Amino acid sequence: MSGLKFKKSQALSLSSLIDYQDASVVSKTIISKSSGTVTLFAFDKGQGLSEHTAPFDALVYIVDGTSTITISGKKMRSKTGDIIVMPANKPHALKAIERFKMLLVMIKN
Repeated sequence: MSGLKFKKSQALSLSSLIDYQDASVVSKTIISKSSGTVTLFAFDKGQGLSEHTAPFDALVYIVDGTSTITISGKKMRSKTGDIIVMPANKPHALKAIERFKMLLVMIKN
């Protein structure tokens, strides 16, 4: 997946860079480098990502809406403006309580 095409050094609204789609999870890569990725996601209500692990810590910023994020069996509700660090090699999953958008930042070691 290629990165979004936009002029660097300009202010953009994260929420406007991605649209919701019915019964879907949509993703757009903003930056993809060997050192890590920055990806924007839009989840329709009830959609999510099943439990998985990642080899690197990941920062999640909730751009819009509400979700449940589960890390190592612990559920937490997240809302617009929240950030969560998901630790490397720990199982985690996400589910949209309502439509929500998130920015995922993964930096490789």
